Amino acid sequence: MMRALFLLYAIWGFNWVVMKTANAYFPPVLFVAFRFLIGAAVMLSVCAWRRIPVPERKYWKWIAATGILQIAVNNVCMQIGMYSLTAGVVSVLNYTMPVWMAILAQLFLKERLTLRKIAGIAICIAGLFVLMDIHDLGNMTAVSIVLAGAAAWAASGIILKRHLQDSPPLQYSAWQMVVGSLLLFIVALIVPQPSIHWTTTAAACLLYNGILAAAVGFFLWNYILAHMEAGKAGVAILVVPVVGVVSGILVLGEAFTWHTALGILLVLGGVLLIVKPRRPRLSLTH
Repeated sequence: MMRALFLLYAIWGFNWVVMKTANAYFPPVLFVAFRFLIGAAVMLSVCAWRRIPVPERKYWKWIAATGILQIAVNNVCMQIGMYSLTAGVVSVLNYTMPVWMAILAQLFLKERLTLRKIAGIAICIAGLFVLMDIHDLGNMTAVSIVLAGAAAWAASGIILKRHLQDSPPLQYSAWQMVVGSLLLFIVALIVPQPSIHWTTTAAACLLYNGILAAAVGFFLWNYILAHMEAGKAGVAILVVPVVGVVSGILVLGEAFTWHTALGILLVLGGVLLIVKPRRPRLSLTH
């Protein structure tokens, strides 16, 4: 499980650098649509190679629901937020997902929302604000839209835990992307998009996002979610922004400041508080 988490941290964390680079070449919605179309093609090819069949009829409504919520709604809400909010604010708001997942897990999965979990989530969110050096959220309508996207991501995780546990992660991950990418292409047809500037760098960004960030990344996320308590999985994923910021410092030459260091420590501390197993209490009886 830890190997899957660390691999996901590396792939999604470095993708922050790739996404920043891709912004110069692609309109946001079309980039996400193509990203998940490539991801779906890769995963469906693997399914065909491993002879994994099409999902049973009973799973389709849940696959469609998670594809719409996790792939389409979450990403479209983020892209809408980008028009009037900074990338840092959008990132922090999107990674409030563990808050929504912890609440929904208590309601629908009967996972306990303990004081330790609440404290860990609060420390992580505070760490993200410090890490991104955010002093003002900005347009509250856009804030609400991005928060709705984070809630949609969390809701898809709850649906997965309740209704797709018996289906192979590779199978439903592939078809989630099919549903999500088709919906995003429909959005791109309805809302006029700027043109794509094709270059070698643009193609490399798209391939990284399609093959690694989409296909491999979402398979790992769904695998982790299937084998870990939903609330803990949601918090564990908060290491991704930390890796993203560190990648920006190392690759793009972004500044390393005191609030960067403090934010990293707070996020990692909050994650460890929740994910690290409790030590069993020593018995005083003989």
